[in-house]
Amino acid sequence: MKFSKSIVSLALSAMLFVACNKNTASKPADDITETTTKKEVAAAVKPETASFTIDGMVCPDGCAKTIEKKLSAMDGVQNAKIDFEKKEATVNFDLDKLKSEDLVKAVETTGDGKTYKVSNVKTGTKV
Repeated sequence: MKFSKSIVSLALSAMLFVACNKNTASKPADDITETTTKKEVAAAVKPETASFTIDGMVCPDGCAKTIEKKLSAMDGVQNAKIDFEKKEATVNFDLDKLKSEDLVKAVETTGDGKTYKVSNVKTGTKV
């Protein structure tokens, strides 16, 4: 019985380790953040803000930073911020170039395309 519990614990630990590290591709979190801030952003013609919940994130460095980097790299995104603790994303973008559905699709196709689920999408004009 103890042997079975040990095997299950080991398997779960291995899955968590792989899930957290598979998306970072050997880049430290600092490099990911640094890359995100170097993008030159043109002023938005139609500024819009979207906020939504992301389920499926298991770690701040592998999951949240990877999603933040992907959103920030999209043409039309002014900035993207992921709050891992609250499991929330806030994205300022240009409605002339993107729709909130594009942001949802980008998140839900990050990684293996089955890990992250977006809900509670709210949009409004950026002030």
